[in-house]
Amino acid sequence: MNTNLRWLTRAALLLALALVFQSVRLGQAVTGPAINAVLLIGSVLIGPWGAAAIGLLTPVTALFLGVLKPVLAPAVPFIMAGNAVLAFIFGYGRKVNVYLAAVAAAVVKFLLLSTAVLYIIQVPAPVSVALRLPQLFTALGGAVVAFLVLEVLAAAGVVSRADWPGLGLSGRTRTGGDPRND
Repeated sequence: MNTNLRWLTRAALLLALALVFQSVRLGQAVTGPAINAVLLIGSVLIGPWGAAAIGLLTPVTALFLGVLKPVLAPAVPFIMAGNAVLAFIFGYGRKVNVYLAAVAAAVVKFLLLSTAVLYIIQVPAPVSVALRLPQLFTALGGAVVAFLVLEVLAAAGVVSRADWPGLGLSGRTRTGGDPRND
């Protein structure tokens, strides 16, 4: 398949999947990790810029479709920024250390949203609470889901081991050989 067509197909499927997760309205504890997982998986499958684009679109579409309540409108630009930060930090940082990249991405997203609701925008207290510590947990939960999905996709040959070398849990190297020989 043509590389551009593969990228476009993957991007469209990831965006559609994110919109479906938003549309079923399963609450923050389910939807948050699901959207974050889509963004992290997207960082691997279509790159950080493509995943960031999805992260910019999802809060806006959620607001326009009524998935996000109007009271969250002032937070949408910050949610967009948090999603983009998550995609960029993980997408580029995973090449150094996948675990550190996931944690760093989650922490920076949490700090960005927390700072926004504490010091920049005015939102009701329940919204402020939802946009702080739960964001850290949903981003970390999304990382766990993304790692599992990426492992399955790599095992099935959908994702190349060059793009997702794995989590290093098997004791084998990226090339599959003996670690002492690398």
